[in-house]
Amino acid sequence: MSTHLTAGQRALLRAALEQRQHQLDRRLADHLGGRSRAEHARDVLKQDDDDAPQRESEREMDMALSDLETQEVGEVSEALRRLDGDGFGLCIACGNEIPFDRLRAEPWAMRCVPCETAREQAAQRRR
Repeated sequence: MSTHLTAGQRALLRAALEQRQHQLDRRLADHLGGRSRAEHARDVLKQDDDDAPQRESEREMDMALSDLETQEVGEVSEALRRLDGDGFGLCIACGNEIPFDRLRAEPWAMRCVPCETAREQAAQRRR
């Protein structure tokens, strides 16, 4: 287990991750209203046939929001699984410790700031 985080810091991160997971679960449940993503998309599209282009745009935005929330749920769940392991709090790119302040801001972070910045810049260049 990585030793740069104290037991108290790990407990704070666990609480933050669990809280975020519950928030996302509630938002997704409210957003989808108990329906599958496909059912929800169909319902949004059917809401007003007179304005189909507008509804298509709304459906795409709605699905993009759902995709982002679903992705974040996965990241939070994965962070909770890693929390007690050896690699939590270590950058997956360079192996350096991720500072507690970064983890407190984004407990599911897998990279230190320099490595995450480099990854984002590389992704922008590819576009």
